Amino acid sequence: MRRWWLVTLGLWATAGVISIWSLRRTWQQAAEHFTWAAIRYGLAFNRLAAAGLGLCVGLTVALLVKEARFLLFGLTPQERRDLLKALQKRP
Repeated sequence: MRRWWLVTLGLWATAGVISIWSLRRTWQQAAEHFTWAAIRYGLAFNRLAAAGLGLCVGLTVALLVKEARFLLFGLTPQERRDLLKALQKRP
């Protein structure tokens, strides 16, 4: 899971920052006159930035859901077997 956190942080540090920077005009307009339509059209006309933000948000949500599932329910039997198998392979 530590690798996934690092991948997510790296993605936010690269694609997330670039996407937010390319949407700065949209955020300025939304700060003056906030409407959901302004946000929607800003993302619709900047599809690459919307895809970058969607990727960052999607990976973050997936990671948080997996962490919450792990904290609430623990490891599944398959995950436990895989972990024990990986531990036995280590020298």
